[in-house]
Amino acid sequence: MTIAVFLGSLLGAMALGIPIAFSLLLCGAALMWHLDMFDAQILAQNVIEGANSFPLLAVPFFMLAGEIMNAGGISRRIVAFALSLVGHVKGGLGYVAIVSACLMAALSGSAVADAAALAALLLPMMTAAGHDKARSAGLLASASIIAPVIPPSIAFVIFGVAANVSISKLFMAGIVPGLMLGASLWITWWWLARREDVPVPPRKTRAEVAAAFKDATLALVLPVIVVVGLKFGVFTPTEAAVVAAVYALLISTLVYGELKVSHLYGLFLSAAQTTAVVMFLVAAAMVSSWLITVAQLPAMVVGLLEPLLDNPKLLMAAMMVLVMVVGTAMDMTPTILILTPVLMPIVKAAGIDPIYFGVLFIINNAIGLVTPPVGTVLNTVAGVGKVSMDEVTRGVLPFMLAQFALLFLMVLFPALVMVPARWFY
Repeated sequence: MTIAVFLGSLLGAMALGIPIAFSLLLCGAALMWHLDMFDAQILAQNVIEGANSFPLLAVPFFMLAGEIMNAGGISRRIVAFALSLVGHVKGGLGYVAIVSACLMAALSGSAVADAAALAALLLPMMTAAGHDKARSAGLLASASIIAPVIPPSIAFVIFGVAANVSISKLFMAGIVPGLMLGASLWITWWWLARREDVPVPPRKTRAEVAAAFKDATLALVLPVIVVVGLKFGVFTPTEAAVVAAVYALLISTLVYGELKVSHLYGLFLSAAQTTAVVMFLVAAAMVSSWLITVAQLPAMVVGLLEPLLDNPKLLMAAMMVLVMVVGTAMDMTPTILILTPVLMPIVKAAGIDPIYFGVLFIINNAIGLVTPPVGTVLNTVAGVGKVSMDEVTRGVLPFMLAQFALLFLMVLFPALVMVPARWFY
């Protein structure tokens, strides 16, 4: 009955069109009423405590770093550098998109920010070169979701706080799987682009490659600073976010000179607005999370899945299918906040490494950003690139299937995630 009240109130509120944050609050109130412990003061205290977390300070700073990166010319320089490296091969602009996405992922941590930048910079170039517009838009959307996996990742920060797992270890464990996502897109694009009759641009000279690298060097240094600083304990993930935002600001204003003081108000306002949405979701989810624990819902779910506890791979596959289904109807942040307190006790009961689960959980949620009908990244690419949602959805399918295939390969072979993760710890 408790599970029915939880799911019924949450899904019912969402079906009525109530925003997810308010649906979570209504769900919490319904659970309190069902448990005969309704108290508005407890409700308010949990909302306040939900946002009162030092690690969550990383969210606004990574958001700000992404805004500055796009406005300050950093994204454009990274694309130019990738173009000088692989732009001359057959289907080269697609490879440029994948390389650029991996490099930009190590700067922003936001799939939506990367999707907007890549769609604005590369989609017109790919269309003008003769590539299919829908397929190009699908590739850019799929490449953008590498951002939540490669550090610094806002999704890992939120999951780490919700699951009480080391954010630094999540960051380190996400590096190789993020690059593997890029590799899966590379292979898929090669298979699709080899049949296209698109003129190949001339190879850049060594001098031109060196000039592009020199122009992008300061931008490329940032992910190195973040990863090395985290590995050697120079700063925490929260402090890394501050370093990223300040570094991007200094480079964009003092070195590149493309970001003016008059632009800062708009950038800070945009980052603050996005952060407010995320933080209110986190605060509202804390109410449901606390009540889920009080109502012993995880124990009930563990009881339902008890037959699978002795087979961790089958259990992981079942949980990944659940996240896939939820991801088609819900955005990444609320999915993380709703499912984490329910699934983590199952993960621990089955003896699954929480870091391994966290990486696959975030990859699955990231792919959810390009699964119709709700995919946020699909909407971003469609809006920025002036492409219909139907076209982007058609174009993204082969790349999305490749990423799901990689995800389930990681379910079958956990060493793909954990062996390289231990290298970076």
